Amino acid sequence: MNKLLAPFFELRPTDAIDILLVTGLLYAAIVWFRRSRASLVAIGVIVFAGIYTLARVFELQLTTWIFQGIFAVLLLILVVIFQEELRQVFESLALWGLRRTAVASTSQQTADIIVEALANLSRQRVGALIVIPGNQPLGRHVRGGVDLGGRVSIPLLESLFDPHSPGHDGAAILVGDRVTRFGVHLPLSSDATQLAGVGTRHSAALGLANRTDALCLVVSEERGHISVARGAQLRRLEDARDLARFLVNLRARPAASRAPRFLRRIKRLHWPELIGAFASVLALWLVLVPGSRPSKISLAARVVVTNLPPGYEVESIDPSTVDVGLRGPARAFYLFDPATVEVVVDATLARLGRRTYRVSGEQVRRPAGMEVEDVRPAQIRLSLEKETE
Repeated sequence: MNKLLAPFFELRPTDAIDILLVTGLLYAAIVWFRRSRASLVAIGVIVFAGIYTLARVFELQLTTWIFQGIFAVLLLILVVIFQEELRQVFESLALWGLRRTAVASTSQQTADIIVEALANLSRQRVGALIVIPGNQPLGRHVRGGVDLGGRVSIPLLESLFDPHSPGHDGAAILVGDRVTRFGVHLPLSSDATQLAGVGTRHSAALGLANRTDALCLVVSEERGHISVARGAQLRRLEDARDLARFLVNLRARPAASRAPRFLRRIKRLHWPELIGAFASVLALWLVLVPGSRPSKISLAARVVVTNLPPGYEVESIDPSTVDVGLRGPARAFYLFDPATVEVVVDATLARLGRRTYRVSGEQVRRPAGMEVEDVRPAQIRLSLEKETE
């Protein structure tokens, strides 16, 4: 048990940072796979990685070589399949630290106009879709539309979504107090769970929220319900007053009060995935990092005589044990039993009177993965006697 716990006592600050960083990356990958609905792909990759790790641990050279080739091809396949999601990840990394609420650039007056306009459209059962961009660019996600640049107002918003307007089926993009474009087509979401019982506008709003940090406001044409899509989540609101409270809450989050926001982020963590990621990384660290570091050990190995000629028996061995120095990766010594190390002496020539034998590393039996560094003394002497009949 002490040998198994030894790597923890040898943990260095850089090792701790290494474990935490990889845990964060693995946790982010697990959450990303869940959100992109690629759990089966993730399971397949984990199985491949597990087999490859075991092959490395047990030094299965052919299996390791084959899986290295498979991983090279698999990486290319994953990049092709998930190129959109990977681009989104890199955009998020580029914008790290620039995060702010999606309505940070929208004034209170503009928010009030949006609430009143959507309330009117909701009562009239007129469909509407408003997009308020966040930090991430929308250009590569949206298509079509007409540039406008008009100051936001209730009559303007109502006219844009009037059923007789050519752009009423599209989205209006608001930046600050301006409607920069209307009649814009957004990418559709395939999240059947959240989109059950709603229409195309909701699918478009959730599709953009899945890909960016934009805030999307939707009015249902069939029922007049108001919904918001943000952070890959679609939420139906009770009424326009609920929308007003939602926008006020977004704006009222104090930028100076970091502790509450930190605690909220802690609560939003997927703890089972985080604990699983940490346990997996810790196990890999134990196997690959301290387990691969070179280690040495010296021990007294028992001398074993083989091929003794018929009619002879061993009276004594001088010395009966030999000091053997072994080296190898640390993982080879975790469950190591010193009793398995033996020095084998071939006594075939004893019938010719030979009694002194040289000892070399080739005569040392030891577990796989270990090499003999030295053997002392370099020779032993056998004392034999003939068996009495």
